[in-house]
Amino acid sequence: MNIAEIAKMAGVSRAAVSRYFNDGYISEEKREAIRLVVEETGYRPSVQAQMLRTKKSKMIGVIVPKIASAAIGRVVEGLLAGLDRNGYQMLLAVAQNDPEKELEYLAAFRDKQVDGVVLVATVFTAKHKRMLKDLSVPVVIVGQRLSGYCCVFHDDYHATYDLTKLLIKRGRKKLGFMGAIPQDQAAGAERYRGFCDAVCDMGCGELAENTVTAAFTMESGYEKAGELLEKCNGLDGLVCATDTMAAGAVQYMREHDSRLLERILVAGHGDSAMAKVTAPPLITVRYSYAKSGEIAVQMLMDLLGHVEGAVREVKLGCCIVEPDGGEN
Repeated sequence: MNIAEIAKMAGVSRAAVSRYFNDGYISEEKREAIRLVVEETGYRPSVQAQMLRTKKSKMIGVIVPKIASAAIGRVVEGLLAGLDRNGYQMLLAVAQNDPEKELEYLAAFRDKQVDGVVLVATVFTAKHKRMLKDLSVPVVIVGQRLSGYCCVFHDDYHATYDLTKLLIKRGRKKLGFMGAIPQDQAAGAERYRGFCDAVCDMGCGELAENTVTAAFTMESGYEKAGELLEKCNGLDGLVCATDTMAAGAVQYMREHDSRLLERILVAGHGDSAMAKVTAPPLITVRYSYAKSGEIAVQMLMDLLGHVEGAVREVKLGCCIVEPDGGEN
């Protein structure tokens, strides 16, 4: 079965069938006639042949640091929804939090036929930046901000600033902060900056030293909570860069001295399911993860379509979610 046979069965020209498969204009009558023949015969055009004709694969390469993350999962859901609406498929690469694997995947996407690349929550090194310059396809970045590229990210600074102020207003006078590595511009540097500015603005600047750096796991949150409590006696509030870290900290307190949970108010970021099932539930920050994925797709479509005046940067807001269901 080929295009000529489809055209004959549908009673249309070969050009009409070609336009049908390449999203070109044809009348609704001809489109329906072709659709019925395609449905009846089960015909599928050769992907390779389409690529040769259109120079497009209709595939988008997406690199994520890990898949076992509620936040990353929601971003991917948004990407999938947006790509599906636009007739694209996703080629997903999971780097397992290994920067070298991210570089390997970037090299693979550079050499393979993808129409664009989306990077999610990438911690950019000099090697990343050099390799990005070698890519000949559009790139959109989600969850981080990198000069010279289209980015969609959240207002992490104000998220942590407002969260910290809320704990202070709740009467917490000796706060601690469990953050991510500073090379992570969003979850690391911006959230730490928000914490420091909030405690300084509330007249508690010395608290900026009550910090530890953790990995994005419960195990690390558990371990680093022990370190922080050992060096900072009398903590009554703890702001964590993620809900996962916060859940690990709560587990440590419960196992070592459950009375700590009566004194220390724990907060995280992400509004994950973990924030709700942790006992006691966490105060947390809700981000528009799925929306960020959909916006990233629209940015990519604009780049692919060479749309003039296309948006280059979108910063999304967020809100604080309290255990009683309230939002700020």
